[in-house]
Formats: sequence, structure tokens, C-alpha cells
Amino acid sequence: MRKYGVLLMNIGTPDAPTKKAIKTYLREFLLDPDVIDLPAPIRHLLVRGIILNTRPKKIAPRYQSIWMEEGSPLRVYTQKMCDSLELKLGDVVCEVGMRYGNPSIRSGLENLRRGGVDTVLLAPLFPHHAQATTQSSLKHAYKQLEIIKWSPEILELPPFPSESEFINPLVNSLKSQIKNDVHLLFSYHGLPISHIKRGDLSGEHCQKVNDCCNKSVEGNMMCYARHCMMTTISVVEKLGLKEDEWSISFQSRLGPTKWLEPSTIKKVEDLVENGKKNIFIISPSFLVDGLETLEELNIEIRDHFLKSGGEKLVVGRCLNDDPLWIEGLSNLISKALNLPGFVN
Repeated sequence: MRKYGVLLMNIGTPDAPTKKAIKTYLREFLLDPDVIDLPAPIRHLLVRGIILNTRPKKIAPRYQSIWMEEGSPLRVYTQKMCDSLELKLGDVVCEVGMRYGNPSIRSGLENLRRGGVDTVLLAPLFPHHAQATTQSSLKHAYKQLEIIKWSPEILELPPFPSESEFINPLVNSLKSQIKNDVHLLFSYHGLPISHIKRGDLSGEHCQKVNDCCNKSVEGNMMCYARHCMMTTISVVEKLGLKEDEWSISFQSRLGPTKWLEPSTIKKVEDLVENGKKNIFIISPSFLVDGLETLEELNIEIRDHFLKSGGEKLVVGRCLNDDPLWIEGLSNLISKALNLPGFVN
């Protein structure tokens, strides 16, 4: 009888809200060529020579403002999701592996091996496929499997931007919040345009066709921007929102290169100018709360919104270990593993 295991892979977090811990985390994160895809000498010069000497000091207070008694919110909520999922799935062993930081992907794989697992589902906790998240996590997991010399049967959880198992819990979390005078802003994590273009399998669609993200073609099946739009449209249709009742934007920009637009900070300005002074923000690219939702949106963006003349801004919590989401995720995993007794 086969024994199944799931490695839930999230992006990662510093071990502590200190400059030293943040520097260690950022070094591993930003030196990944799937994150900053510049030639190695330039990437190392940028990261080691500039970013690591300035950014840790700048963002340490931001981490300190959201740090929980149990530790990093992202780590705490990812583990709660893992624990709830394991209870839901019964005999399936679930482990957490962070792409950067701890607990590492390697430690998660080693725990699964010690648990007698012979079929592993690599499950990136990113609804939308991207080079810097899904692709990097999977690549790193396969590398660690080689290093520890373990060869179980490997399966992968595919992206799920418009799957009902993801959309229904998301919509359910919004129903009581979206009223007549509330504008819904979808704020997704931003990416450089160079990453987005690389996701165009045809090389003839991305940024070359009007409203390219609104059109589903073979070339953008694994496009991050297209996946974000798929989630947005799925939620908007379920909620029955009109065109002027919602917007989309992208947050967390880093560096001088061209990124997906509009930026969230600019978008809230525009919304206020157009009379939208009561805003509810969700960030569906994040399944668990962390710095980007608890600090960037709930503190930084809120402050900018109010200074721009806005009146009320509410940031929705991520799905975290919401029971309906745990049920949905367990179904996605059961389908991916083709578990005995699961009816698709």
C-alpha cells in the first residue's frame, strides 16, 4: 500500500525581525537567478553591494510591526494550514518547506522520507504560476532530492487560478464585505515584465496583442498575468460586480526595471481622484498573511490612501487555515494524487 506525502512550499521568511536575520534571508532570496534574472556578476554586485547594505535596516521595523508571539506570520499561518490539511487528509503526511529560510524544502523532504512516504506531491502554495515562485520552488525541490539521494514517485500540484476549490473560499470571504459603496481592489504581487514575457510559450502574444491578459490562448496558459486575470474575473462574476466596482493592481515592486502596472500605490491615488473613497483590498496571490498583506497593504498603502483623501480602506485577510479553503485545498491535492476513493 502506497504512503502519500505533500510538501507545501511557500516563499519563506526571515527567522527573526532583525537586520542580521533579514540580511541572511534576502541574500538567499535575491541571489536566486529566478528572482533577479540579471547576469550573475551584475546580480551579485546589485544584491551584495547595494541591497544587502541598505534594505535590511529599512525593512526590519516593518517586520517588527507584524511579528507574532509564535514567530513570523507567514511561517505560523503556513504551518496552521499544513496541520489543518493533514487532519483533513487523514493518512497523508504533510510538511512545510520554504523556498528561502526555514523550515527548508530539504528538511521537509527529509521528514517525508523518515515518515515512510513513497509518493510525494510537490505543492507550491501559489495559485498563479510564475518563474520567481512556482518554477523556482519546484526546481529547488528536485535539486534537493538529488542531494539527499531520494527517489520517490513525484507529482506536482498545478496552478489553480480559477479552480472552484480556490475561488469559492475566496468569494465566501468577501460576501459580507462587498456592499454598494465599496470598491474592490485586487492587489497582486508584481513581477518584472521580462518574467511575464518569458511565460509566453508562443513568443507572439504577451505585450504584443491588445488586452493580452484578457485572452486565453495556448501561449499564455502558464502566464502569471493571465492567471491573475483569471482569478479576478472568476471572483467578479461570482460576486456579480459591475465594471466600475472593481480594479486590479500590482504591489511589491523592487528595482528600476519595468514591472506589471498599475502599481497599487498609484492605483489607490487614482481611485480617490475618481471618487472611490471606500476601498476593500484583497491580494489573492498570497494564500497566507505575511509582510506584503499585514504591513505593505494594511499599513503602508492604507497610510498613502488616507493621505490622498481616501476615507475607509479595509484589507481582507488571506485564506490562511479557513475551513472552506482547507476543504478546497484537500480536494485539489486529492485530485493531484489521485487518492483512492476520491471522486473527481
